[in-house]
Amino acid sequence: MTGEVSFGVPSSPRIATAADVRDEADRLGFLACGVAHLGPSEHGAAFDDWLAKGYAGTMRYLHRQARRRKHPAVIVPKARVAVVVLENYWTDGRPGGQTVRIASYARGEDYHRALMRRLAQLAGFLMHRGAQVAHPWADSGPVPERELARRAGLGWIGKNTMLIRPGAGSFCFIGTVFTDLELVPDAPFEPDHCGTCTACLDACPTSAIVAPRLLDATRCISYLTIESGQPIPADIAPKLSGWAFGCDTCNDVCPWNERFATATPRPEYQPRSEPDRSDPGYFTGMTAQEFDQRFGDTPLARPGLARMRRNWKAACESVGRGREQAG
Repeated sequence: MTGEVSFGVPSSPRIATAADVRDEADRLGFLACGVAHLGPSEHGAAFDDWLAKGYAGTMRYLHRQARRRKHPAVIVPKARVAVVVLENYWTDGRPGGQTVRIASYARGEDYHRALMRRLAQLAGFLMHRGAQVAHPWADSGPVPERELARRAGLGWIGKNTMLIRPGAGSFCFIGTVFTDLELVPDAPFEPDHCGTCTACLDACPTSAIVAPRLLDATRCISYLTIESGQPIPADIAPKLSGWAFGCDTCNDVCPWNERFATATPRPEYQPRSEPDRSDPGYFTGMTAQEFDQRFGDTPLARPGLARMRRNWKAACESVGRGREQAG
């Protein structure tokens, strides 16, 4: 999805209200929906400082996107607001006897694809109800999703840097549709319900959360196993705790998830039988064609076969060094 969604728009549609949009999002199966204004970011200076400290590592696209992330109004010309939705992806499936870990969001279909299909339907609804612009994004562009979700009243940004929704937790994808409809923005979510809890900081295997709401991506297992093309640093490799793609630790230990996380009803995110996480040599003899056939529609396609071999080897070695096994 690279532009505005265009449908056969009725000549005189009833213009949608924010309540209409929330009802449609609910019909489509989203966990929650809100409307955010597109004013300048409240965290622009902090974002610049984060980039200057090198915490983004090799993710140079974040530098290129900085202006748009700090000024959401310029992301989509003519857009007035962003419709923001949450999608529950958590699956309560941790097969026993497995040694290698894969983040829960990555055990099924690629969420970019799965989420975009229904975001496109929501954008189509907006176009049929008066919009001339309806551009959906699913973690695929210069959009500050978590800040917009907080603005839309959907939750607060926790100390683990994740958006946390009361009564649901943080195992959620965030999708947006930028539109020119003059929808009334929701009130931003103001409370911080993390309190004095530091469970996420204490549990991070690599101490990547250097302070509340401050992540050094260059130490984060998710960055090292997905974004980085470099060898996993020798001082961090033993701390992978079996993670070969992403890491759920800071989510798993969050009290809000321990209490409120529920399994997603969406079939797209249900765990698949492959890869065999009990097989240390799973990717060793696999060809590129076999990898594409098995994982081309999953998040594992992003790092590709060579990096998954790297990750798998390091994850297995970390477990062999006495780290806890995946369960």
